[in-house]
Amino acid sequence: MTTHIGLLRAVNLAGLNRVPMTALREMLDALGFENPRTLLQSGNVVFRSDTSSGEKIEQLLERSAAKRLGVETSFFVRSAKEWNAIVSANPFPAEAKADPGHLLVMCLKDAPTRANVDALQKAIKGREVVRAVGRTAYIVYPDGIGRSKLTATIIEKHLGCRGTARNWNTVLKLDSMASGAA
Repeated sequence: MTTHIGLLRAVNLAGLNRVPMTALREMLDALGFENPRTLLQSGNVVFRSDTSSGEKIEQLLERSAAKRLGVETSFFVRSAKEWNAIVSANPFPAEAKADPGHLLVMCLKDAPTRANVDALQKAIKGREVVRAVGRTAYIVYPDGIGRSKLTATIIEKHLGCRGTARNWNTVLKLDSMASGAA
């Protein structure tokens, strides 16, 4: 059994793509995943599975969410080991400690090229900083996220792939949940 963390993209935002976390847990349970547990209302779930392929799980969950929940969304699945590596690889440890709410981790469908990351960094109009490690982008918003011009749309456009982000506090809570389930 492998412990996984699943993130849904763009659910429960301003009443759009409404997914009750109870329904999400029930869906995973019905699909045969063990011990699905959610965190917050933003589409974070920790579960166990015999399937170790995150990509296969993503595809199954995306099809099932459309069919069972009536929501077309992307899932981003990482094993607990991969998630722990995301935490360990954080290139912004000082920012994580001083201001964890302004450090985002964006899970990506694909690893962006160095050229894509450089193009994104050049497109930034404010003081934000982006670093990418594999299929993960780390983004610091020193002046806050709400007023920043660096939106998910701009990030995805320049990186050339879809993603979903969580702040550092949520990343650590998911890591703790996954470690406890292993």
